[in-house]
Amino acid sequence: MNKKLKIVTIGGGSSYTPELIEGFIKRYDSLPIKEIWLVDIEEGKEKLDIVGNLAKRMVKEAGLPIKIHLTLDRQKALKDADFVTTQMRVGQLDARVHDERIPAKHGMLGQETNGAGGLFKALRTVPVIYDIIEEIKTLCPNAWLINFTNPAGIVSEAVFRYSDFERYIGVCNVPINLTNHFAKVLDTKAQSLIPYFAGLNHLSYVLNVYKNGKDKLPDILKDVESKQMTMQNIDPLAWPHDFLTKLGVYPSPYHKYFYRYDEMFSNFIKQYESGTTRAESVKKLEKSLFEQYKDENLKVKPKELEQRGGAYYSDVACNIIHSIYADKRDYQVINTINNGHITDLPNGCAIEITARITKLGPVPVHIGRLPLPIRGLVQSMKAFEELLCDAIYEKDLDKALLALQIHPLTTSIETAKTVFNELKEAHKPYLTYYSNQ
Repeated sequence: MNKKLKIVTIGGGSSYTPELIEGFIKRYDSLPIKEIWLVDIEEGKEKLDIVGNLAKRMVKEAGLPIKIHLTLDRQKALKDADFVTTQMRVGQLDARVHDERIPAKHGMLGQETNGAGGLFKALRTVPVIYDIIEEIKTLCPNAWLINFTNPAGIVSEAVFRYSDFERYIGVCNVPINLTNHFAKVLDTKAQSLIPYFAGLNHLSYVLNVYKNGKDKLPDILKDVESKQMTMQNIDPLAWPHDFLTKLGVYPSPYHKYFYRYDEMFSNFIKQYESGTTRAESVKKLEKSLFEQYKDENLKVKPKELEQRGGAYYSDVACNIIHSIYADKRDYQVINTINNGHITDLPNGCAIEITARITKLGPVPVHIGRLPLPIRGLVQSMKAFEELLCDAIYEKDLDKALLALQIHPLTTSIETAKTVFNELKEAHKPYLTYYSNQ
């Protein structure tokens, strides 16, 4: 417990990094970090330098002896690390613009984790994650890998399905945002609640919300019309009260792509036509953020970062690291491997679920069968994820196309093929892993 920790963040030039640094600073008294290595690639060097210098100012302002290292040498950084976090975007935001605008051009949803956009982000990202895991196994085999990189569910599925690396946890900021929302509805502290999440990343449901052993979800559902949760990166469409009360569980904002597709797609097309897709909006926001980050007088995380869509990310990542280090055994929501915890999903697959976090890793709660109204959608999405991960591992882009064609949001196999081929051409520099295609 007295060991000084080495943390490595891959994608260190991300605009999210100041929030991560803030999280480590807040926890320093009980999470003694000696050094943080921020790693990026040549294309991200300018952002890495800007964010890294802000991180150094933040640590200095806090008066803490944490050493911040900036490097483009991933292997040098990983040597003897205790925890590794990943928050990267292969192809940067320009790739996300393609992921959104090319499907939109053909009347198809383009989104970072759903449909064609999420599929191509996975095709670009998973091979890099595999490389990182192999380096961790050699350079820091006892380190935990905490992945925030989207599509987090597919990345997690790929790791569990085709690697023998067990010290992996996927994280997302949706559950903590929902938990904070529930606390406001119930007029209590989030720490007093134990919400039971079950499903897949960006497709998990809240089945119960326990406070002092009593399920408060029925009270939350009663108040759903007047108090609804929104996120910066999801259209704030409301959930109808009668739908949620009959559903009997609480969906995440990402479920609106399935349950309110027409409205979500209509708004998406309006954004496409006006040049304000989420990717384009984020590019403008990031430009503003990095101008602020350059200011040598800035020594704290700017409030504007919360508009980026990843609010409370640091709390999620830092809480996981803190709980493993201190063997806290508290409840958190993570992406981990299914071992009979959700009986309607295959053993060995990736699930998003509430778990106790121990020094040996997560211990998920037991859910058993999913409620009937949500079971089919979750199973359908899991089949898509499994097929896509098979395609990635086998380097089979024809199978990846089939995965897109069976995706629950795909409405035309021919349109899916057109969009797939255009995205494949647009992302060609980042798909060399599939060179035989």
